Amino acid sequence: MSSQTVVLKVAMSCQGCAGAVNRALGKLEGVESFDIDLKEQKVTVKGSVEPETVLQTVSKTGKKTALWEEEAPVEPAEPENNPFESEAESENKPLKSAVVSEAEPENKPSGTTAVAVPEQENSKPSEAAPDVV
Repeated sequence: MSSQTVVLKVAMSCQGCAGAVNRALGKLEGVESFDIDLKEQKVTVKGSVEPETVLQTVSKTGKKTALWEEEAPVEPAEPENNPFESEAESENKPLKSAVVSEAEPENKPSGTTAVAVPEQENSKPSEAAPDVV
């Protein structure tokens, strides 16, 4: 069988999803190389492989998978307002810091923990009430 390129559209919402696809393709016989583009949800596989075999192998990860067609995009696996977005999806959003301080059991060190919280896109700074004359 000659070497060919198979391009798939795979619904991946995070690095964990991409890792599952990576592991599946790493075990597939005949694969010479592959590229996983999380942002585009695109997987490109090169090697002596049949498109149907690659499709079935990636589908076994539980991700919605289809052969790449420009006209039929795969819907995102998670809602767009997911608070647990991947770094690639949230890198353009500003982060707020929150400090959480709780009484902790004796066997754990005490202290505070800083947590980065994405700001809501629709949040606006509070507006001052107009002056009434």
